Amino acid sequence: MNALPWTIAISFAAAGLLLLLPRNAARAARLVALLAAIAGLGAAICGTMHLQNYGFNTLVHVPWLPQVGASFHLAADGITAVLTILTGLAATAGILFSWNIEKRPREFFALYLALIGGVYGVFLSADVLLLFAFYEIAIVPKYFLIALWGSTNREYGAMKLALYSFVGSAFVFIGILAAYAAAGGVGFGLHELAGATFARPFQLWAFPLVAFGFAVLAGLWPFHTWAPTGHVAAPTAASMLLAGVVMKLGAYGVLRVAIPIFPEGFQWWSGILAGLAVIGILYAGFVALVQKDLKFVIGYSSVSHMGFVMLGIAAATPRAVAGSVLQMFSHGVIAGLLFAVVGRMVYDRTHTRELSALPAMGLNRALPFAAVTFVIAGIASMGMPGFSGFPAELSILAGAWGTQPLLVLAAAAGIVLAAAFTLRAVHVTFYSGGLTAAPAHPFEPITLAEKCGAGLLIAATVVVGLHPDLLLDMIVPALNDPLMARMFAGGVQ
Repeated sequence: MNALPWTIAISFAAAGLLLLLPRNAARAARLVALLAAIAGLGAAICGTMHLQNYGFNTLVHVPWLPQVGASFHLAADGITAVLTILTGLAATAGILFSWNIEKRPREFFALYLALIGGVYGVFLSADVLLLFAFYEIAIVPKYFLIALWGSTNREYGAMKLALYSFVGSAFVFIGILAAYAAAGGVGFGLHELAGATFARPFQLWAFPLVAFGFAVLAGLWPFHTWAPTGHVAAPTAASMLLAGVVMKLGAYGVLRVAIPIFPEGFQWWSGILAGLAVIGILYAGFVALVQKDLKFVIGYSSVSHMGFVMLGIAAATPRAVAGSVLQMFSHGVIAGLLFAVVGRMVYDRTHTRELSALPAMGLNRALPFAAVTFVIAGIASMGMPGFSGFPAELSILAGAWGTQPLLVLAAAAGIVLAAAFTLRAVHVTFYSGGLTAAPAHPFEPITLAEKCGAGLLIAATVVVGLHPDLLLDMIVPALNDPLMARMFAGGVQ
């Protein structure tokens, strides 16, 4: 049996085990959570190595709700493999950056692993109803992680994220049920629904229900406003997960569910989808450039970078879509690293994220590891060669050029904006007081757990940046599957 389904089982089993621990067993809770995350990452890597040709591989297929034709159908291809590895990396790094959690640690890590289990479930589901069930499972832990362990306006941020998520989910569910009924109740399998013939008028209204319902979680403009607020309110590990993997669920839903099932609807709506993606790239970039809160800068940065993902999907060329999946991985790693520096290394020590207050603290001298890590993450976020963002964004822009050169030119301007707001954040936070500025206050040194978490994410973006074929050799074969190939008949019109 392939090891990929074990990612789900390990995460939920560890979440249950954590709740059985004594309330004061903080160290045991951390160790259980870390071991579970590492085991999940190991299962993802091991399972990926045993996939056949990175095409569609059924892993588990047993009845679930036979009355309506739903099954517990888990499957994987190269796209799934890349995203499950990303989830394992983000989960492991997030726990390392949460080693300082003292408030109800067993509940924190139990919710954290339940969220991870839901994410793994979404990526591995080949049944639309099962995918939707895991999608909903992931929403509930998000709310409690932010509302109970968050910081600035945590109740507001948690509620806004939950409401946006549930409204988007409602539209998705309506679209799924409509497709199921229109297909004559053939079942909820991805291939069964994608193989059904739907009338064009039906697809024209069903596609936006499902696509834009999912795109809410992807941070697509103008449905993006939950994202910066949620990121700022969330504790560090939750911010890393929100940006690193949860936003990818929305893009994955558009790519895996909405487009294959409603290809004609996608052809009509793809231009609008691409236009909204580019607006998001530019709008979020300009807003990030004038933010006064460092975490808001990174929050809007995530919205801007996810715009590239949606642009590549809307372009619907093999190169652009492959770049989008690569960008999902790249942004997940880099955004996680940025939020780790801002939330754990800086905010937890200085108790401020205000750009006006940070220069006087001499953070380049007080926290040199944080400064160097933020510089590396910033350079990677700008899409510099040698890091994973460069081949990802290059593939998206090159793949979309043939269909919409004007949108590509506008998106390229977003790269310039990214450089501007990133350099501003780096300079003001760490170097505006000068390279020799003395620290105003002594701060707790960077811990070994934080260094290990940062090293893991830096290694991932550098390795993929230098050898993008490690992931592209998995992604490209998956695009040849009939389920995915249907999207290439259309695209931006």
